[in-house]
Amino acid sequence: MKIIIYGSQYGTAKQYATELAKRIKCEIRSYEEIKDIDSYETIIYIGALYAGGVLGMKKTFRNLQNITDKKIIVVTVGLADPNDKGNTETIRSGIKKQLSAEVYDNAVIFHLRGGIDYSRLNFKHKTMMSLLYRKAIKLPEEKKTAEVQAMIETYNKQVDFINFNELDSIIHNI
Repeated sequence: MKIIIYGSQYGTAKQYATELAKRIKCEIRSYEEIKDIDSYETIIYIGALYAGGVLGMKKTFRNLQNITDKKIIVVTVGLADPNDKGNTETIRSGIKKQLSAEVYDNAVIFHLRGGIDYSRLNFKHKTMMSLLYRKAIKLPEEKKTAEVQAMIETYNKQVDFINFNELDSIIHNI
């Protein structure tokens, strides 16, 4: 039995999860609704990136038992370009801090690009992004990573990088 679990604050991770669930015809739930994931053989977690972590992922996987007989797929959704090796290394480092070594070592990890609409951000997130932006624009050019540059370019805008064709590699892995 398969399940897609998602952690989404503003909707892009949920959009990917919903589309994937349609394509592979399986159950879909928010991480907030999951009580016991041990009954599933294939667990696909699609989570939004926030402050170096994946929303809801730690909570979802902390009580998982019998990991070796499970197929675990983790999919991150964020603004950073997943084709940039530095971005994916940073994301994977954050994932590693949120998961047990056993879950991390058994997981297949994918990265998707999401979007942002600054007009929909809550006060806390607007403030955080404003502080990050002010810090980022002061960095010398050689210290601006691709992720930082993407944040600068998209600051205070509405951008959508969702590409459902990117789900094909995940489907192939399932």
